[in-house]
Order: sequence, then structure tokens, then C-alpha cells
Amino acid sequence: MHIAFLTPEFPHLKSTPSGGLGTSIKNLAISLVEKNIKVSIFIYGQEQDLKLEENGISFHFIKQKKYKFLGWYSYRKFLQQYLSKEIKEKNIDLIEAPDWTGITAFINLNCPVIIRMHGSDAYFCHLEGRKQKWKNHFFEKQAIKRANALVSVSNFTAVQTKKIFKLHKPITVIPNSLDLSLFPPSNKVSDKNRLLYFGTIIRKKGVLELAGIFNQVIIKKPEAQLFLIGKDVVDILKKQSTLELFKAKLIPEARKQIKYFREVSYLEIKEHLAETTVVVLPSFAEALPMTWLEAMAMEKAMVTSNIGWANELMIDGETGYTENPKDHKAYARKICVFLNDAKLARQMGKKARQQVFSKFSTKKVVHQNIRFYEMVILGI
Repeated sequence: MHIAFLTPEFPHLKSTPSGGLGTSIKNLAISLVEKNIKVSIFIYGQEQDLKLEENGISFHFIKQKKYKFLGWYSYRKFLQQYLSKEIKEKNIDLIEAPDWTGITAFINLNCPVIIRMHGSDAYFCHLEGRKQKWKNHFFEKQAIKRANALVSVSNFTAVQTKKIFKLHKPITVIPNSLDLSLFPPSNKVSDKNRLLYFGTIIRKKGVLELAGIFNQVIIKKPEAQLFLIGKDVVDILKKQSTLELFKAKLIPEARKQIKYFREVSYLEIKEHLAETTVVVLPSFAEALPMTWLEAMAMEKAMVTSNIGWANELMIDGETGYTENPKDHKAYARKICVFLNDAKLARQMGKKARQQVFSKFSTKKVVHQNIRFYEMVILGI
């Protein structure tokens, strides 16, 4: 069996920046190769054209092209031609693409195409209460309608996407997964009062609410520190730096206790995770976030949002706490519980890793994906 992924991102030194989507594809690709399945990765929208083989995976970095007229259509037809050639020459059995922006709309291939729902633009606009561009909605709906099969990383995302696009097609749910050996548990806490947020500095991740939450933490625990790791982006509503909006919401005492790291390597993120006491992830819009799985695998005490997908990962009061990010005082109280009780933080951290092992371990989830691929290829 030869499975190919068409994606706008992948965590590779030769690729443009990547996030959770790329990480989830990488984890799946590696696990498939370990099961002696051929894997090709087609990364579009890149700065250069490049082909290479690494660790049993064929990589195709496909340069973004510019067109004078109907660029969205012309580039898709270019990708169609490129993929069709590779499908024929390399005997690719199936192409998987994400739902984001509907890249496979108007791409016709002579092998099955599946769409994996990591969260479309329509999905995130719905969760954030924003109006979506008509063009993006049209592309995403066309790609989903034309796909041979649909799979979602969470049941919540599947249900919401069905409603948004008024779908009648079945959606298989297979979660993102994690290689637990890459995220071993750690009790190396450098500062017992340290909090960590890692991810894009953006409104939909609850960063602006985190300012109000941290203000409340500082009132109760003046010695607390908050480390922020992630790329700062222009806020979609205020049209200015999200980080600056975040800082403007902080009381003076809280502002002194913030440390910001723009972008760090994957290894450095793991080091920061190892050294923190509480991970805070108050997101409003996710599908099934890799950041949550990574923190859970490292046995970190977590306080997350309590929205939709959260209940598919977290067990409130067992693997950590879930709370409404808009309730700053309640959220801060749960953070302070961990800061004041190291034993409880360790206990819940251990249960969090057990949760990842039982439901989200790559060794277990890979078999679900293989069965799904086989059924699609056979047309079952």
C-alpha cells in the first residue's frame, strides 16, 4: 500500500513554518512507514521545488506559483498534473488532504481522495463567530463533497462540520496520535510557580483571555510566572499585534512576571514543558490539538478550556482541569490549586499520560488508519 499526503505544511527544515497540522501528519506518516507502508508527502505552497527521501518517506516540496488570472484554479490544475504523474509512476493508492481551504476542489485524480478534518476555515470561523470569505467556504465544501471518504480527528469537529456544510456523507473519527517515547514524563521543575502557554499568539487560542486569567493568578500568587512561546500574529479584529493586545490587558504586577519567546525549536519546547509546573491552554477553537497531547504525555498538570473537543481528551478533575476561559476567576483558581499542591499536580499529570497511552498512542491509532485506508481503497 502506498499512501500520499497533500499538505500546506510539514515540520521539516526545508519547509515553510509548520504547526499542529504538520505535526499530526508527520506522526501518522512515521507510524505508517514502521508498518512497511510506502508514504509520500506533497507539500505545496513552498519557496522552492525539491525532492528528497528521508527515513523511508518521499518528500516533494512544491513551489508556490503565481498566475495573472484565476491563480487559485491554475495552481490547483498544476497540482493535479503533478500528482497524476506521481500516482501513475509510483503506484500511489490513495491521497489524503486536509479540509483547510479545500485544496482538492477542482483537482481530479485517478485514485481515491480522502479529506481529514483537522478544522476547516469554515469550522474555525463558526467557533469564533466570524464571517467566512465566500470563496473559502465554496472551495472547502466542494473538496468535501468530491472526496471519496471523510475522516475527522475528533467527533466534535465531525459533528460541527456536518452542520456547517449540511453534509449527509458519513464521517469516520480517528484521533490524532502521539509517539509517547518522544515525550517522556518529566519532574524537572525549575520553578514551582511557572506557568506555560505554547502555541500561536492569537485570539482564537484564548491568549487575550489568558491575560485576565493571569491577572487573577498574580493577585493570589504574586510570585507566579507565565512563559509564552509562539509566533505573534496580527489580531483579526483589532488589526494589531496580539501580543501587544495581551500585554495591554495585564495589570502592572502581572506584566513584570511575563517572559515571551517568539519561536523556539521542537527540542526547546520539550525542555520548557519539562521545567514548568502548570500548562495553560485556554483555546476557543481546536479540532484535536497536538499541544494538549504533548503536555499530557509529559505528565504536566494542565488547565484547558472546556469546549467541545476538550471532553474527548481531558477528564476534568482527573487528567487536569477544564474551565471556561471567559471565567477568569474560576480558571485562575484551578491554576492556583496546582501551584499550591505539587502532589496533586503530579497525580493528575500521571493520569494525563495514561489517557494519552490508552486513547492516543501512535502504536494503537495507526491500526485504525490502516483499516480505514484499506476500506477506502477497496471501495467498501
